[in-house]
Amino acid sequence: MNSDRLLDAIEHELRPRCRLRFGQEVEALFEQETHQARQRHLVIMGLVSALIYTLFLINDYSLRPEAFLASVVIRGVILLPMALAIFWWVYRGVPPWLRETLMAGLVVIAMIGSSTIFYISSSPYSYLDVFSFGLILLAGNIVFSLRFPYALVSSVISIAVMGAFVFHYELMPVEAKRLAMFAIVVKAVFTLMANYRLEYSMRISFLLLMREKIKAGNMQSANHQLTRLSVTDPLTDIANRRQFDAIFPAHWQVAQLEQRYLAIMVIDIDHFKAYNDYYGHLQGDLCLRQVAAALQSNSRSDDLVVRYGGEEFVILMPRTEPHTARQAAERIRESIEALAIAHAGCGPDANVTVSIGVAAMQPTVGQEETVLFMAADQALYDAKRQGRNRVCMTPLAES
Repeated sequence: MNSDRLLDAIEHELRPRCRLRFGQEVEALFEQETHQARQRHLVIMGLVSALIYTLFLINDYSLRPEAFLASVVIRGVILLPMALAIFWWVYRGVPPWLRETLMAGLVVIAMIGSSTIFYISSSPYSYLDVFSFGLILLAGNIVFSLRFPYALVSSVISIAVMGAFVFHYELMPVEAKRLAMFAIVVKAVFTLMANYRLEYSMRISFLLLMREKIKAGNMQSANHQLTRLSVTDPLTDIANRRQFDAIFPAHWQVAQLEQRYLAIMVIDIDHFKAYNDYYGHLQGDLCLRQVAAALQSNSRSDDLVVRYGGEEFVILMPRTEPHTARQAAERIRESIEALAIAHAGCGPDANVTVSIGVAAMQPTVGQEETVLFMAADQALYDAKRQGRNRVCMTPLAES
């Protein structure tokens, strides 16, 4: 969906209404944007709720000692491992409908477990426990914040489960039964109302945020294009010196913090002035584009390939040790030579070649990045002095 169409869909969803679910495309975007945070929330809140549910063994021990062993089995041996398995499944990632179904099912299972423990007890005041069962609905509707349809269904089923156990529990006075059922229904209504408001607010916040992102994105796209032009060499379509000057210090600081190598190549096309004089500037521009394309295609995605000025290029290589940098430089030198671009300005059988100076070092605190660049520049000077079409590294770069 393009940005304009998505913006229209969002504006439509922002109109006042009671229905929570969005249209298909916006709903898919909502789940895509919130899925990971939703998974994390459910797992964390689920673990907290499982811990509290298990700690109710303390209450079981004091209120119904004759059924304590059964409580341990139900809470700790059956329900807790089941809950942990569900949390792991949700954490690993499942479709949204299955995620909500699993968590809603866990609410119902917790109600069945608590009702079973209450039902099998013969202690005189065991039925007092049912007045705490509303905490299960509180966990599902507020703590988990189940999507409203799942919260509604799990609440209705949970009330029905509790009602069935309470109705058949003979030790509980009728008046207490009526009060317990009235209390659980009221708690369900209140928590469902809160659940609806929470999801409604979350969905509206999502729509407003996405609307602002899209509007900001539309405004930034033109700025991005202008920014790209300002840091890109228009002839070769690679980074220019301005971009290099901005990025080099940042890479230098990262290398200092990580205590990793940072390498740099300074590359110069051999006898380029003679090439321009013989073929003209239009052909010279074509030669520069061919060399730049070869540099780019023979560099890693993390490397920054720069037209530094004229016929001089720079390649900045983060996390690159000296021997690796030298091998990369040799590969680049050979790739330029393999282009076989005729250079009659140097002789009838000459081709365009490059000289490369390489430097690589681990920056230390207090050093300036110019040390590395000057080392590579000195290596380039040595390569030219030794006859060009070669790679050199200074002693500083090799140390």
